[in-house]
Amino acid sequence: MAIRKIVQYPDPILREKAKPVKKFNERLHKLLDDMAETMYDARGVGLAGPQVGVLKRVIVVDPGDGLIEVVNPELIDPEGEQLGTEGCLSIPNLAGEVRRAERLIVKGQDRFGEPLEMEAEGYLARVFQHEVDHLNGVLFIDRADRVYHPEEEEDGEGEERLS
Repeated sequence: MAIRKIVQYPDPILREKAKPVKKFNERLHKLLDDMAETMYDARGVGLAGPQVGVLKRVIVVDPGDGLIEVVNPELIDPEGEQLGTEGCLSIPNLAGEVRRAERLIVKGQDRFGEPLEMEAEGYLARVFQHEVDHLNGVLFIDRADRVYHPEEEEDGEGEERLS
């Protein structure tokens, strides 16, 4: 495993749409392992392929309950709405108030190409939406009701660096 460099905004790769994964092999496994190590090293809770310079539809997330890897993720049946604070490893020193679905279903594949499906709600649903946005070239700043510098806020603590 290796820690990869996290691509920083405004690098144009962050605006590109990632391509589906077709080969489930050791190369993919190494990418997923490296992404997890990079995410943990940066103290994030999610990371998407484009954030490490790889335009493949892969994400890793760990909102505190253990690592989840999803290849070719799709988000279906969004329900409800939540408003919360987000940050991003690719956009340091900015945070935003972002509206997301409260609940959804995540479909995709695991690292071996086997089908994967899970329900997500609350914070986990937020993390998945943030990461899948990265695969589509969308950043939290595009969706935010308000973007700000956390250190300029009175209680600048509490912003989560999702990816």
